[in-house]
Amino acid sequence: MTAVSTDHSLMTVREVAETMRVSTMTVYRLIKSGDLRALRVGAHFRIRRSDLNSFLDAHTTEALPVETGR
Repeated sequence: MTAVSTDHSLMTVREVAETMRVSTMTVYRLIKSGDLRALRVGAHFRIRRSDLNSFLDAHTTEALPVETGR
């Protein structure tokens, strides 16, 4: 039997919501829209940690420079 890679470990919708500090409904909306990849296991969704990291990387923005000299 082989071990599951840490990068591909599965998270529940609740765990993803807690990690992102959003509601579970927000996670379900992201899954339904196709923005966040998920696996269906029976009646439940599971999200690979690597897919969550990819989603977060794709939606990360750089801080805007602060203007000085007013």
